[in-house]
Amino acid sequence: MRFFLISDNSDAMNGLRLAGIEGTVARSEADLRNALKTAAAQPDIAVLLVTEKIAETYTAVLDSARAAGGPLLITVPSTGGGAAGKDRLTRYIREAIGVKI
Repeated sequence: MRFFLISDNSDAMNGLRLAGIEGTVARSEADLRNALKTAAAQPDIAVLLVTEKIAETYTAVLDSARAAGGPLLITVPSTGGGAAGKDRLTRYIREAIGVKI
């Protein structure tokens, strides 16, 4: 089982590459469609990580990819910060270890 990132910028892709997650940058709908097609053709890719900016911009394309089956699509925060705001990390820590910071 592998993860694969489809990002709107190279910073997120390079950061996750350090963690062993390969990916690609999609700057257009055609790029996104090609990345989805490439990922779906690789049976060992089980999870597709998609940045929030791409998820918000290309909702219809991602909805059709979800309906077609294949890898699980998960939205991750973009490098500029998540839509949920700066409290997201604090909330995760609080839920994980029960400590308020």
